[in-house]
Amino acid sequence: MKTDIHPSYVEATVKCSCGNTFVTHSTKADLHVELCNECHPFFTGKQKLVDSGGRVERFQRRYGERKGRAKVKPAPADPQD
Repeated sequence: MKTDIHPSYVEATVKCSCGNTFVTHSTKADLHVELCNECHPFFTGKQKLVDSGGRVERFQRRYGERKGRAKVKPAPADPQD
């Protein structure tokens, strides 16, 4: 194995845009991230549904109003008549 080809593995300080900081190990000493486990919507429970082009409303119009209605099938024709 060759010597001195791998970067040094140092203790790194990770800084989030929300102000949270924590220490981990990395090849870089300082890391800056946009989201962390303290501010990510998945972990905080503040997830928002992103609606692109009114797709949710269109789905609700098409299929949302069918909840209470049951489709009635016509009775089969009596072959004896």
